[in-house]
Amino acid sequence: MIEYVKGTLEELTPTMAVVDCGGVGYGLNISLGTFSAIQGKRDVKLYVYEVIREDAFTLWGFATKSERELFLQLTSVSGIGAAMARMILSAFTPSELVEVIANGNDCALKSVKGIGPKAAQRVIVDLKDKIMGLDISPTHTTTTSTTVNKEVQQEAVAALTMLGFNPAPSSKVVTKLMTEDPGIPVEQIIKKALKLL
Repeated sequence: MIEYVKGTLEELTPTMAVVDCGGVGYGLNISLGTFSAIQGKRDVKLYVYEVIREDAFTLWGFATKSERELFLQLTSVSGIGAAMARMILSAFTPSELVEVIANGNDCALKSVKGIGPKAAQRVIVDLKDKIMGLDISPTHTTTTSTTVNKEVQQEAVAALTMLGFNPAPSSKVVTKLMTEDPGIPVEQIIKKALKLL
């Protein structure tokens, strides 16, 4: 079992990080939270969860152990797979998600694409007691936008497409968000777009 990978960040998109560890490049699926945490860094350490199936071997990477633990808790809920867990962790920071579940806020969960009323209730009922034991403190992410608007727009649309949204409506929502707030960083665009699409 791989506990973590530590090395040079070779490639980064809002959904994937490639980390070079001694000449081997590990491709890890990541959430927007992890993307924000490692963006702009050269050397990174990502905690790993492996998904091994007959037809695929997938690695998921997390900036913190608490995010990985939340991912595992989410995927233990019936009907919530790895891709859906990433979608939830991209819409909320770990501290926000703990608050949503603890308060039984199913409306907030239903704002995530693919989460219906029943799934939202299942997440709350199944995890309300479990999350209380997790040591999750509020996360603070500060990012500065160094890319031009066109690049930010393309990156946001590409990320939303990778997450399963159609490019045309994604582009429309991204353009709207960037018009309202020209300096908005890409991860914030994607977070807001997840709740609007």
